[in-house]
Amino acid sequence: MRSISISLGLLLGCFVVGLSGPARGASDQPASTSYWVYVTAESADEVYLIRFADRKAEIVKKISVGYQPTEIEGPHGLTVSPDGQHWYLTMAHGKPFGILYKYATGTDEVVGQCELGLFPATMQISKATGLLYCVNFDLHGDMSPSSVSIVDPDEMAEVGRVTTGPMPHGSRLSPDGRFHYSCAMMSGELFEIDATHMQLSRVLDLDKNEPRVVQEKSHAHTEHGAKDAQAEHGAKDAHAEHGATKDAHTEHGAKDAMAPAQEAHAGHHHAQSKPTWVYPHPDKRRLYVALNGMEQIAEVDLESFKIVRRFKTGKGPYNVEVSPNGKQFVATYKSAGQIGIWDIESGVELARLPTSRKVSHGVVISPDSRFAFVSSEGIGGEAGTLDVYDLESNKLAATVEIGLQAGGIYFWKAEPQD
Repeated sequence: MRSISISLGLLLGCFVVGLSGPARGASDQPASTSYWVYVTAESADEVYLIRFADRKAEIVKKISVGYQPTEIEGPHGLTVSPDGQHWYLTMAHGKPFGILYKYATGTDEVVGQCELGLFPATMQISKATGLLYCVNFDLHGDMSPSSVSIVDPDEMAEVGRVTTGPMPHGSRLSPDGRFHYSCAMMSGELFEIDATHMQLSRVLDLDKNEPRVVQEKSHAHTEHGAKDAQAEHGAKDAHAEHGATKDAHTEHGAKDAMAPAQEAHAGHHHAQSKPTWVYPHPDKRRLYVALNGMEQIAEVDLESFKIVRRFKTGKGPYNVEVSPNGKQFVATYKSAGQIGIWDIESGVELARLPTSRKVSHGVVISPDSRFAFVSSEGIGGEAGTLDVYDLESNKLAATVEIGLQAGGIYFWKAEPQD
């Protein structure tokens, strides 16, 4: 009996060891993977290619962008093509219109460009249509409704625009690429565009939680018509004046991005929600919207197109991204200089962590749902940073300093190390 007991004990011990696997701390990074992201430095006219591996983030390349050496042009939004062969950059400031640039990944050389609207910002490419959808943020206009530019990324030609609301942001597509979503910060609206037909389909008033279906769908209008309408706003002088000095642009970036415009036009728009970002769930028919003015992340059901759940956040939620496995979302709290890591099913904030600078900005999550990459702007002449957070341990894994006003961020690839 004693020998049998010992044998059973050894067998049980081997079974437990087999379940637990090799000893490894929860925060240990798989040694075989390198993660690559692009990050903009908006007040330095630079884009940084960052590699994170072996719990260290390092600058692989600093890419100077823009064509006006005496002015800050403001690299703002980033995206990477679905095949990973090209990356795209919006330059917010122009004369007066902004520019979309196309680069080859690997060489990071410019291979195309086209002019868009006033202050083109965030964007993404649809897997369904192959077209690129970019919001024209129009920070310097009169807060009238702006638009989403639709671009053929092969020809680098704008093929149409869809009018949405004042100061649209957070341009993201459904996982299948059939629908485009963005928020109008000043009117507090969420817009759904039928990406294949280039038509506005539904609108949600986020303040009142009241959806409406667009009855008369107007097709995206032409490039020249859109630009002529924007030029009538008289935005050219304001646009040039804003971009005239680096100090002015840096000061703007150090504060909450929408505050100056909101104060100046408070008599025209009174949206309490002030939505700044939207991100779709990878599996469920849900959207997650950052309500900057309400200190909430709103969960929107795509069947009813209404808010069905609210997550109370830190001050100034700005960007939000759902992990590819659909279990968590990470939100940046811009005004608080923090991030929040949330469990979606339970609605519990698993961790609230400081960023390495006081003005947190963008967030992307690695394809394996393991790490969150967060850009932080800094204040004044302070360097921006990229922070990497481990989503298993909910701790900071690495930090690297980059240029002034770190903002736009997009994931390029994860690959085995050599």
